[in-house]
This record gives sequence, C-alpha cells and structure tokens, in this order.
Amino acid sequence: MAEYAGLFYLAAVNLAGLSLMGLDKWKAKHKRWRISEKALFGVAAVGGSLGAWAGMYAFRHKTRNWRFTVGIPLIFAIQVAAAWLLTFAK
Repeated sequence: MAEYAGLFYLAAVNLAGLSLMGLDKWKAKHKRWRISEKALFGVAAVGGSLGAWAGMYAFRHKTRNWRFTVGIPLIFAIQVAAAWLLTFAK
C-alpha cells in the first residue's frame, strides 16, 4: 500500500485542482466570494497542475487570463521534467 501513496496523493491533489476550478467558476457565475488565484496556483504547484489545467477547459474558466493559460501548463511541464529527472537521470 505504501508504494502507491504517491499515486494516491497525485490523484487527490489533481481532483482538488479540477474541483477548485469548477467551484470557482460556479462562484463567479453566482456572484459569490471567489477562490483566490493564489490558492488555485498553489494547488497546481503542489502537484495538481494537470487537474487544474483540465478544469480550466472543462469549465471554461480562466482561459482568457494569460497567467493561467501560460502558468498552469508551465507548472505542469516543470513537474513532468522534475519527475523525469528524478526517475531516469542517475
């Protein structure tokens, strides 16, 4: 079970990224208190970038904001590169 802890973590944090994008979109449409951009980027930075990126397009949210259209994929690319280096560069 411990060998799958990383996968469970990634699944949970990406689900959180996806969910936060959907929740923020709902809050925007209903004029409610919004989730901060700092929180959205924070979830992406701790491993939820793929979920946040998917949420951007699934909910059509933050797709006109250049910080998100550039930042979220950039975070994802850095995470993929880091994972590759940690796995294969020995």
